[in-house]
Amino acid sequence: MALTLFDTDEYRPPVWKSYLYQLQQEAPHPRRITCTCEVENRPKYYGREFHGMISREAADQLLSVAEGSYLIRESQRQPGTYTLALRFGSQTRNFRLYYDGKHFVGEKRFESIHDLVTDGLITLYIETKAAEYIAKMTINPIYEHIGYTTLNREPAYKKHMPVLKETHDERDPTGQDGVSEKRVHTFRGPHWCEYCANFMWGLIAQGVKCADCGLNVHKQCSKMVPNDCKPDLKHVKKVYSCDLTTLVKAHTMKRPMVVDMCVREIESRGLNSEGLYRVSGFSDLIEDVKMAFDRDGEKADISVNMYEDINIITGALKLYFRDLPIPLITYDAYPKFIESAKIMDPDEQLETLHEALKLLPPAHCETLRYLMAHLKRVTLHEKENLMNAENLGIVFGPTLMRSPELDAMAALNDIRYQRLVVELLIKNEDILF
Repeated sequence: MALTLFDTDEYRPPVWKSYLYQLQQEAPHPRRITCTCEVENRPKYYGREFHGMISREAADQLLSVAEGSYLIRESQRQPGTYTLALRFGSQTRNFRLYYDGKHFVGEKRFESIHDLVTDGLITLYIETKAAEYIAKMTINPIYEHIGYTTLNREPAYKKHMPVLKETHDERDPTGQDGVSEKRVHTFRGPHWCEYCANFMWGLIAQGVKCADCGLNVHKQCSKMVPNDCKPDLKHVKKVYSCDLTTLVKAHTMKRPMVVDMCVREIESRGLNSEGLYRVSGFSDLIEDVKMAFDRDGEKADISVNMYEDINIITGALKLYFRDLPIPLITYDAYPKFIESAKIMDPDEQLETLHEALKLLPPAHCETLRYLMAHLKRVTLHEKENLMNAENLGIVFGPTLMRSPELDAMAALNDIRYQRLVVELLIKNEDILF
């Protein structure tokens, strides 16, 4: 099935709006007010920010030093209950504080008081500065332009009715109920809402994620999304840079056609090519292949008549994986894969790798399985192409995996483990999948 393009309706990448991101950067930083004396009966899960049974007035005086200052006190009226006192907007705000293994004052639960306060300050700052802006976020959505819209459109009078279920854990294992599920989700690194194009603020639980198609949206925006998330094919106007799950659902296929077609072409005429996947093809011609897939879908011509150099096809396949908005090995599953690479015991390593694979969405897991089986066949021609599993790991590690961490040094340190993950997947392809 070829992709449909309209001359009058060319695909334009969404313009992500930076206003709320800038506000998050401006938000006050936490400043812990430590107690200088020993406090009796201090709960073991609080630190020196706990001041014991002091009055609101005393807390207010201690916090007056700066915006973002915070402390914890025990209630004088209700001993055994605790209050987080936080300085914001030149006044002290008091929140009943709870602990059940994690700290919380509302729905969100945090590992540390510092994270709770950081998230709280961001939320207070953004919702104070941009209340009117947030209220109008859903007015001009980008949703219908990025390929997640439904094949069976809702009647106009239902278009803005809240129709998605919200869940934090279990889902129908059959997936046949026809209603997509959205789950409260913690996004690693900056993320933008795919309904309104605005930044998703906060440290954790910044929004919700569709369990079926991977759509990431604000909680309030999710109420505007139709209940059948199967993408409308006429809006999926590209192959490259399109969410993998969205693409396969739109075309009702197991894997992206670009992966199947490139692998078939490579295996038909390129397995003995020296430096396969390591040698780069001409970048302009690789871009031509990309444009052909975006324009013609599975009707794209990548035969030897069009592209004699097999390195152009391998380059186009690698580019497809690099351009994925969510990597083939997803951000959520990334830590488990890296963990497996650090394990020394071979049996335990494979067991952890198997657990990591279970974290991948079905379309991602199937595509990874198919790719690893292909790369295993590439290694069977090592005498001719000089590409073993280790060499292919070096090429594909950073291509299939991207660190969710913003810290450049942390991401750099992971590169050797990324290589090892791919090497292990190739060598153990028949066991793991």
